[in-house]
Amino acid sequence: MTTTDPAHADLLAHGELTVRGRIRDASNAALYCTVAHEGREAACVYKPVAGERPLWDFPDGTLARREVAAYEVSRATGWDLVPPTVLREGPYGEGMCQLWIEAAPGTELLALVDAEEPEPGWKAIGFAETGEGRTALLVHADDARLRRLAVLDAVINNADRKGGHLLPTADGRLYGIDHGVTFNAEDKLRTLLWGWAGEPLTAEAVDVLQGLQRALEAPGHLTGTLAALITPAELDATRARVDALLASGKHPEPGGEWPAIPWPPV
Repeated sequence: MTTTDPAHADLLAHGELTVRGRIRDASNAALYCTVAHEGREAACVYKPVAGERPLWDFPDGTLARREVAAYEVSRATGWDLVPPTVLREGPYGEGMCQLWIEAAPGTELLALVDAEEPEPGWKAIGFAETGEGRTALLVHADDARLRRLAVLDAVINNADRKGGHLLPTADGRLYGIDHGVTFNAEDKLRTLLWGWAGEPLTAEAVDVLQGLQRALEAPGHLTGTLAALITPAELDATRARVDALLASGKHPEPGGEWPAIPWPPV
């Protein structure tokens, strides 16, 4: 089964969750589990609402829903950049359940370089202090998969795209995870993927955004699902962000009213 197979969502939604351990470096409760149903089994992450830490700008109990909303938008683009994710009851109450993705070791997407400009194949993010008054250039790969993810983050208003949230796999795919702080009605885009800021969108991205625009304007699966996961104001803001991206034809640039890069960046 590929991660795009709808059977994954059925397994996650209806399977029996068994907690195997806790992911200790997560800021909110994140549990490593297995889920089994009708002879099928998979590893997954379960984040119960009861384990969320309240945020002033993201009310307690909404982070799990935003993770599911990010998956639904990713699915609507056809890029499938977010692993299958559902909202369900679990051992510790309602929470989000997401297919576990095993990252391939040795894939370099981010780097610190002692240079003023990035080498070919890399895009500059900005300069970072490395200690003892020294700075280095933080760069990310000039990778079509990352570029698609940068567009998705702009649509969902991702406030926390860190390097550790990028999962390249052995089959050449790239997934983004940890989408609890997304969809705010105010501009909160914070990301390491600023390398294309101000550059024209690819023709592929324009086609995808046009399809997403149509899906968000008409009653259907996407609008109905999002309406149950985020607020009306946040859904309107999502439509406005897609419209703005198409109107400008460019990747967004930092607005200056919000820190542009998450900290720590990894």
